[in-house]
Amino acid sequence: MGMAVQAPRTRNHVIAGRLTPISSLTLMFKSYCLTLIFALAVCLTAKAQLSLPDSCHGSGPTVSLLTADPGPEIYQLEGHSGLRIRTDSLDIVANWGLFDFSSPNFVYRFVKGETDYCLGITDFNDFIYQYMVRGRRVTEQTLNLTRGQSLRLIELVLTAARPENRTYRYNYVLDNCATRPLRFIEMATGDSVRFDSKAQITEGTTTFRNVMRRFHANYPWYQFGIDLALGSGIDYPITAREAAFAPVVLEDLASSATIGDSIPLVTSTRILSPGPEDGPILPPTPWYLTPMAAMLLLLSLSIVYYVTAVSRHRLYRGWQALFFSVAGLAGCIVAFLVCISTHEATSPNWIILWLNPLCLLVPLLVFWRKALKAVRIYMIVNITMIILYGITCGFGTQSINLAFLPMALADIIMSITYLRLTRENTD
Repeated sequence: MGMAVQAPRTRNHVIAGRLTPISSLTLMFKSYCLTLIFALAVCLTAKAQLSLPDSCHGSGPTVSLLTADPGPEIYQLEGHSGLRIRTDSLDIVANWGLFDFSSPNFVYRFVKGETDYCLGITDFNDFIYQYMVRGRRVTEQTLNLTRGQSLRLIELVLTAARPENRTYRYNYVLDNCATRPLRFIEMATGDSVRFDSKAQITEGTTTFRNVMRRFHANYPWYQFGIDLALGSGIDYPITAREAAFAPVVLEDLASSATIGDSIPLVTSTRILSPGPEDGPILPPTPWYLTPMAAMLLLLSLSIVYYVTAVSRHRLYRGWQALFFSVAGLAGCIVAFLVCISTHEATSPNWIILWLNPLCLLVPLLVFWRKALKAVRIYMIVNITMIILYGITCGFGTQSINLAFLPMALADIIMSITYLRLTRENTD
């Protein structure tokens, strides 16, 4: 979401929604040129229209909200937003979704919560072309702004597009390509935009996580990763305004929003780029390739392991080491997100009660017979923490992915197997 890169039509160096070094320089140069031209045009327009009353509509600058429907890539699942600004001499798009994947330590900084995005001023034809060639639908909603509000909005965008201001710290749900245009619209209208929450917030979309699940239905592994990495910070009830972090939701909300109590925010809506209503998304993942199927397989293997180990009175330490090594690696990622990452939504994450770096004690100690009692203590604590995690989530503190249930049961079975087969050795 919000990771689209706007580039000239003939550019072949735009790869999978990111900027290569060549396209970064090209886009930056073009953006700066457009910004300078834009500044001059706005100044001249504003000067020429100072004597006209603010209540006049239908002439002067026009501002529209553009929404691209979801695409097949992960970062396109909620769509993309931009502001279209038209004057007598310009037709441009303010796009807050630019990033440079080739920048140093991009992946690490993204996980850590230090990802910088930037505002780009893009020619409208270049913006719309990239969606047309991909068959993605783009909707334009013309905003019902007075001349004064339009000029104020243009001034805000112009200031934000300056080199020293164009970069911002991206946040998946609080500050992205949809929340930025909305915030600028609100500032231009004096924070008077009102949303019809009853008409737009439907059952099942009352938290950040549930809004995500609405768009990730065909991407269960992506949602599995989100549910693993993000904690209770995305599970509180949200308002219609907060739900607008998803561009497609913002489009729906804008259609019935008002300025003040009665003035419609949108005067007209039209389709600029044809495409399927739901976007060119991938088909649903087959059930046998979903996280639930994988975790049920893991649970089945754990049951087979338990029955085999108990019937033969033999503890297969290699399987124990492998299982808890994988759990420990996942726990290291969770611990990093909880303790080090600056993402607000990663902490608290109650899954750390049982998926944490302590899982790595098992592969380190399980082959050392003198550490048998230490491993037994860990297994007892592990079972207790899984039960505590289940109780915590059962009270609605944190929503869980259903695939976590067989995964947790498999963990319990592995712990019980170790405790049962080593009991006589500690008597």
